[in-house]
Amino acid sequence: MKKPIKSLFTLIPLVLLLTGCEGQTNKSRLTTNANRTIVGGGCDGCELMYVDIPREMNAIDTSMGWMEKGQKLIITGTIYQLDGKTPAPNVIMYYWHTNQEGLYANKKGLHEKARSHGYLRGWIKTDQNGKYTIHTIRPAPYPNDILPAHIHLSIKEPEIGNEYYAEDIVFDDDKLLINYLKKYPMQNRCGSGIVRVLLKDEIQIAEHDLVLGLNIPDYPNKNSTHKSSGLNIGEDQPSFIPFHAYGPDKGTQTCPVCKYGRYHGIIYFVGNNPDWVDIKTWLRFLENESVNRKAYLKVYFVYGNEKNYNKEVRINELIKIGEALNIKNVALTFVPSFKDEPTEAYLNRINPDAENTFIIYKHRGIVDKYIDLKPTTENFKVIINALNKTEGDFFNLPEPEHD
Repeated sequence: MKKPIKSLFTLIPLVLLLTGCEGQTNKSRLTTNANRTIVGGGCDGCELMYVDIPREMNAIDTSMGWMEKGQKLIITGTIYQLDGKTPAPNVIMYYWHTNQEGLYANKKGLHEKARSHGYLRGWIKTDQNGKYTIHTIRPAPYPNDILPAHIHLSIKEPEIGNEYYAEDIVFDDDKLLINYLKKYPMQNRCGSGIVRVLLKDEIQIAEHDLVLGLNIPDYPNKNSTHKSSGLNIGEDQPSFIPFHAYGPDKGTQTCPVCKYGRYHGIIYFVGNNPDWVDIKTWLRFLENESVNRKAYLKVYFVYGNEKNYNKEVRINELIKIGEALNIKNVALTFVPSFKDEPTEAYLNRINPDAENTFIIYKHRGIVDKYIDLKPTTENFKVIINALNKTEGDFFNLPEPEHD
């Protein structure tokens, strides 16, 4: 997480304990020599991941904090390749964070070079399915600072010559988070760093997947051959307020992910090239899935055809479809265009010329995406399998109570 300059001057007495954030710098492209570019743009301090690095690493790691007082925290997830779907095995991820006082505290036996990262540090190496788990305690924010509590991550891939940093893990219930992100938006390096904790007994659990190379400068093998539409798997589904013409929240402008962001959601976008036969077939399928999955799935059809747009005509058009199909669960919504600012539809980055774009999210995070998908039996199974696969092990756990 980038460190605001102001904080460096207000916390001079703690400078030796709060240097753990120096690695997240926003430098211009660096090179180690005339021929090799550093992937990720450089990272002062990330090289400390090699200090006391174990010879053998597992997919599960437990920090020293796990045995101490504090809120126990399990961070678990899958690290994917750049497509967001293929698991990435044998990836080393190094983490470090503050203690309950917000300090990078030291202990006897800690290597001198690692003192700026403190003793709450560790390593995982993803298994053959790209999975990892970290047992630690929840960090506290820096004393008298504006930064939310966070956990630093540094990545070393088997085929990349240098390590690079991923977006810090931050917590959506942190009271410092919203104001901080307004001033310092995330870069979404390897995906969003925001996690939403769940509770199992007294232990907080945060699912956190990463997508290697996503928004990483100078990363090789960019996905450039496929049609682009929508945000990337691993990023957060943004808030926007389409007009609800039919179904749940009819007659309102309601943000899908704000009101129904806890479990699975599907947003089915159609732009300037509607095929109404296909659309109706998809809506029948999605209505049926909504009935089957009940409160665990919310579906939205978002129509964004900018050609000859008329609000009243659009409302009546969707009402007729909803009545003809006897829609009860799928929300039929629209925006003037996918570039529209008042509805904030532009935040979705939908290609209006794509036949359709399916965004599947869970707990506000995008977990799958499909473009130009035909309504076939095979593709219905694709959607069903995507929902089943991304439920994970903690789908039904409760959230902590928030103030």
